[in-house]
Amino acid sequence: MTDWQPSELAREREAFRRTQRRRALAVATVATAVVVGAVAYVVATAPGWERARQAFFSPERAVEVLPEVAEGLLLNLRVWVVASVVGLVVGLLLAVVRTSRLPALFPLRVLTVVYVDVFRGVPVLLVLLLAGFGLPALRLEWLPVSAAFLGGLAIVLTYTAYLAEIFRAGIESVHPSQVAAARSLGLSRGQTVRRVVLPQAVRNVTAPTASTLVSLQKDSGLISILGAVDAIRAAQIATTGDYNFTPYVVAGLLFLLLSIPLTRLVDAWSARQGWRGRLRGVSGGGVIR
Repeated sequence: MTDWQPSELAREREAFRRTQRRRALAVATVATAVVVGAVAYVVATAPGWERARQAFFSPERAVEVLPEVAEGLLLNLRVWVVASVVGLVVGLLLAVVRTSRLPALFPLRVLTVVYVDVFRGVPVLLVLLLAGFGLPALRLEWLPVSAAFLGGLAIVLTYTAYLAEIFRAGIESVHPSQVAAARSLGLSRGQTVRRVVLPQAVRNVTAPTASTLVSLQKDSGLISILGAVDAIRAAQIATTGDYNFTPYVVAGLLFLLLSIPLTRLVDAWSARQGWRGRLRGVSGGGVIR
């Protein structure tokens, strides 16, 4: 039995594709070099570049404020983790309630719709201000009034509404035949939702859910407007007096060190689960790509 060999036409096509890839890489490299060079030239020849460099990109000042800003970033991380966990759990529960057709849950469905509409329509900054200054005015003894707690609560209220809609879309993406098959096998309504619908729904919306959590990580810096000493607030304190804005750049770089790896992981997951990932199981999928 002889080994399979591609035909002459197939080899010519593959050679043509390699040539096209090399040409595309060369064009992309040249275009990138031109754009980067143009931007660098415009910035370097700007009349105020030297002053801007000293005010925003001072290495000595960056090293000096890094410990304080990094300590503030820990607060952002705690808010992000807690808000993510609470938002995922509560958002999934709200999605289940909203997609339920039980008559007894009608009041909860109405409340869920109102909650989602309100907190998706109000800017998160406004929710932070209302929660940060409105809730302490109630003087509830059992309610913590720290800036970190109130800021985290506002972020949870906002992002839970978004996550609830994402999970609702995932639940509605499950074909009704899945539910019919589960019920025909003797599963109850609750067992069908728990064992059949929710696993598929969560898997279908993993990528948009992860993207939303990345956005939550970024918006955790908004708690600084309430006075919480996070990375942004620590940078703001460090700029007081000398008006050197390098601490803001340091805070931005720390946020990027967190968000960029998370974003790349989400992109990789999306590619694996999406159209490109499904091509791996298709004969000749490499040609389509």
